[in-house]
Amino acid sequence: MTSGPATVRSRPASPRGRAGADRRQRARRRRLRLLAGALVLAAAVVALVNPFEKAVKEIALPLRHEDIIRQQAAEKGLDPSLIAAVIYTESHFRDQTSRAGATGLMQLMPSTADYIARKSGGIRFTHRDLATPQINIAYGSWYLRYLLDHYGGSTVLALAAYNAGLTKVDAWWRAARARGERFDAARHIPFPETRDYVQRVLHTRAQYRKDYRRELGL
Repeated sequence: MTSGPATVRSRPASPRGRAGADRRQRARRRRLRLLAGALVLAAAVVALVNPFEKAVKEIALPLRHEDIIRQQAAEKGLDPSLIAAVIYTESHFRDQTSRAGATGLMQLMPSTADYIARKSGGIRFTHRDLATPQINIAYGSWYLRYLLDHYGGSTVLALAAYNAGLTKVDAWWRAARARGERFDAARHIPFPETRDYVQRVLHTRAQYRKDYRRELGL
C-alpha cells in the first residue's frame, strides 16, 4: 500500500514578521505621498514661473502685431525678426511721432511714406494712415525690401539707410569704393549714431529669433 502525497503545511507568519511588513508598506505609502506632493508642488511652481517669465520677457522685449509682421515678411520676402527688431528699435512698439516728424511703429517720415505710396500704388494714402499698424508696418516693410534690393541684399547698408537716409549711405558707399575699401559692416559706418543703430537692430533681431520663434513663424 502506497502512502498519499505528503501535505506541506505553511507556518503562520509571526507577529514580528507581520509588523515589519506593515511598517515597510506604510513607509512605501509615505514615500509615494511625498513624491506626489513634490510633483504637485513642482507643477504649481512651473505654473507660477512661466507666466512671470513671459511677463518679464514682454516688458524687456515686447512683441505686438505679430500677425501683420508675419504677413508682411512672407509677402515681401523679409526676415520677420528683422521687421520686429526695426519696430522695437524705432518705437518700442508704441505708436508715436518724433520731433523730426517720423510717425508710427516703424517711424516713417511723411516724405518717405509719400514715395512708398507712389511706388506701391497707395493712391488713397494720407499721412494719417501711418497711425494704422497694418499700413505702417506694410510701408516700413516695403521700404526695408527696397533698401535691401538697392544694396544687393546687405542688411547693414539697408539698416544704415533706414536710419541715416539713402543719400548719405550712397555717398559713404561710393567714397569707400573709390578708396578701394570695403563697406559692408557696422564698424565701417562713419556716423556713431547710425553705427549704433545698426548694431542695436542686429542684436535685437537675434533676440527676437531666440525668444519669439513660434510667434514669428520661424
